[in-house]
Amino acid sequence: MLDIRFANENDCGTILGFIKGLAEYEKMTDQVVATEDLLKEWIFEKKKAEVIIASEDGKDVGFALFFHNFSTFLGRAGIYLEDLFVLPEYRGKGYGKALLLRLAQITVERGCGRLEWACLDWNKPSIDFYLSLGAVPLDDWTTYRVTGETLEKLAGVK
Repeated sequence: MLDIRFANENDCGTILGFIKGLAEYEKMTDQVVATEDLLKEWIFEKKKAEVIIASEDGKDVGFALFFHNFSTFLGRAGIYLEDLFVLPEYRGKGYGKALLLRLAQITVERGCGRLEWACLDWNKPSIDFYLSLGAVPLDDWTTYRVTGETLEKLAGVK
């Protein structure tokens, strides 16, 4: 039986395991610098993100990590899904869809105007899944990012 619950501080190891599993799937394991302590600090102490966890008969099998953003055009908050991951051996059972549906419910319950996420261009299984749910790709937008030394230089630190 599937259960979806909000994570708590005791779940930091589980969350980190899911993050590492996702990084392995996306061939980005070298980019994971998160630790249980960092997750505890930023998710549960500073409350900068939230996590829901899917469990099958008591075994944690997937997660969704999300946070609020804001739309000036809508004049209200939205939810941004940072990561959605289900363990490979539990895929195909509808657990990813259940996590996304629960996140849509949270979005509506909180009065948010939209639910958004990004997907790697090569990830056809996920793209097909999102399209099947009625999600629309934003082809006219490009995501930009600054990190590390470039971010510090931009901030005037270096």
